Amino acid sequence: MFENAKVFETEYAGRPLKVEVGKVAGLANGSCLIRYGDTVLLACATASAKPREGIDFLPLSVDFEERLYAVGRIPGSYTRREGRPSEKAILISRVVDRPIRPLFPKDLRNDIVVSLTILSVDPDCQPELVAMLGASIALSISDIPWNGPISGALIGMVDGKLIVNPTEAQREASTLELTVASTRSKVVMIEAGAKEVSDSNMFAAIMLALEENCRIIEFIDSIVAAVGKQKFSYTSGELDQEMLERVFDFCEKDVMYALDTPDKNVRDERMTPIIDAIIENFSEEYPDIATQVDELIYQVQKKIVRRWLLEEGKRVDGRRLDEIRPLAAEVGVLPRAHGSGLFTRGQTQILTICTLGSLDEAQELDGIDSQRTKRYMHHYNMPGYSTGEARASRSPGRREIGHGALAERSLLPVLPSIEEFPYAIRCVSEVVSSNGSTSQGSVCGSTLALMDAGVPIKAPVAGISCGLITEGDRWMTMIDIQGVEDFYGDMDFKVAGTHKGITSIQMDLKIDGLTPEIIKKALEVTHRGRDYIIDQVLLRAIPAPRPEVSPYAPKVIVMKIDVEKIRDVIGTGGKVVQKIVADTGAKIDIHEDGTVYISAVNRGAALQAKKTIEGIVFEPEVGGIYTGRVTRIIPIGAFVEIAPGKEGMVHIKDLEKKHTERVEDVCEVGDLMTVKCLGTDERGRLNLSRKDALKP
Repeated sequence: MFENAKVFETEYAGRPLKVEVGKVAGLANGSCLIRYGDTVLLACATASAKPREGIDFLPLSVDFEERLYAVGRIPGSYTRREGRPSEKAILISRVVDRPIRPLFPKDLRNDIVVSLTILSVDPDCQPELVAMLGASIALSISDIPWNGPISGALIGMVDGKLIVNPTEAQREASTLELTVASTRSKVVMIEAGAKEVSDSNMFAAIMLALEENCRIIEFIDSIVAAVGKQKFSYTSGELDQEMLERVFDFCEKDVMYALDTPDKNVRDERMTPIIDAIIENFSEEYPDIATQVDELIYQVQKKIVRRWLLEEGKRVDGRRLDEIRPLAAEVGVLPRAHGSGLFTRGQTQILTICTLGSLDEAQELDGIDSQRTKRYMHHYNMPGYSTGEARASRSPGRREIGHGALAERSLLPVLPSIEEFPYAIRCVSEVVSSNGSTSQGSVCGSTLALMDAGVPIKAPVAGISCGLITEGDRWMTMIDIQGVEDFYGDMDFKVAGTHKGITSIQMDLKIDGLTPEIIKKALEVTHRGRDYIIDQVLLRAIPAPRPEVSPYAPKVIVMKIDVEKIRDVIGTGGKVVQKIVADTGAKIDIHEDGTVYISAVNRGAALQAKKTIEGIVFEPEVGGIYTGRVTRIIPIGAFVEIAPGKEGMVHIKDLEKKHTERVEDVCEVGDLMTVKCLGTDERGRLNLSRKDALKP
């Protein structure tokens, strides 16, 4: 039945890599079943027969589909089936999309869909790597025009040693989590999270990944040679070059004037009459020009911006290539928030708000990896008004989720441990004005907000981006790219870190890859940039984290109880702990190891809850001396509460060394009494003695 099926095998980082072609999904333009260790993924690439009308971009979709049966779990949703993609799935889709997108023909307008369905997960063989390899193989052997293949490598670092495709145990101990995609000679995508790794170590890791990728590309080439299809021809979506040249000649000087300003609002205002003039002057000769004018203006502006940079070293806002836009920072801008920071870079402004909560407010995750909760959450919002657009708000898209995850990854390495700071932490970055590099502005704003909230971060983190312009063998980099330079440039190389080292990298490309020389230059440029931002802006706004959390933030007390006492604190059906919460207003989170986290905005309420729990778990020692309060009196003795919830009886004969006629002759309800613990009777009741506690 599978006579056309072919199997290709190699080894990657000491584990078997197996690719099966022709066994399943035969109706896709290209497909493969790829196995790495026990991780199995189905990769399918499909294309529409005709181009999509009226668009000026490549309609590419990359979808990483999680299936919880891959890890032997039933989904936790009400319907018990997978719903919308998890954040992890969206991030993997983006990691695969970014390296393959620049390698499609620029004029291709056919819909392309790359579907990556994870069928089985081996924790030692990460799905994102298998997804990248599967997408590359499916596209390479398909008839879809694509200038691949690419390969991907994951690099970790344990005890200073670089490791290719680290196992789960190695990842736990690693100070580096680097993903690199490349062609045979150039790097096309970098994604990294790191615990303050140096530039030199990061560069060495990237070069190791490039070396490993070259070997896997040879393996993919052998698959293409055996089963690859001839690429189909397509209708080009490229602009009419004669029309473009005529429009360029018509508006070149006006567009140069429009671009020559640091103010995005002024630039947009100047461009409006130019667009109207193009349509008015060319609509008779080119009836469809109104639908193409956006692409025409894009090409005209791109040509001018790139020419300025390459030939004159000129930027649209007049800065030097190594100059950062005007910077400003402010903390405490929102009086009731637990922490807030406003970071401004040129016309990009980020307001980040930090909220502290009890640990039971950590996010619960339902994905295919081993992580079940997330204590630190970072969310990013970019409303229409931030770019001057009349655009209604929508739920976060892939870009918003990706930018939030990047800022989160940038700051994770400097956060205190749960033991040092027992809080759940949420930062929200509101982009209130956008003119380039908002994700890295979010990193800076979040450092301010965390420090303002009293989070004892290990070091301030700043983020900065580096741009690139290429023409043949010529290239040049520029620091802190604004929107127009990102739009018309070839690269957005984002690096966040402390003075000590890098905490994250994300590189987006529009060309076929970077050489090692460009990567090294980008690392040098961004290091200088983040050092400047930390010293001259962030630390001047707030020199150190505040010594205490906001008065509006919960105060957390941590205590440890015997695990056998957990049931006593919780009570039947949770009655005991619920009563403590109702009486004090505190939140109580009890862990299986006996750690109890008590939080309340009023510290007194938290202390009251702690005292109550201490009383419940308190076990008096025989012979111990305790002071308590008389709670009630009966003819044969007095009951004394020596701890919250711990009451024992002093028999009338044990009240004094001499004979006692009436209990009331010695004490009354409410009196303090020092007693000695005699132990418990056959019914487990606590026996106390006042006379044995009296000094001779």
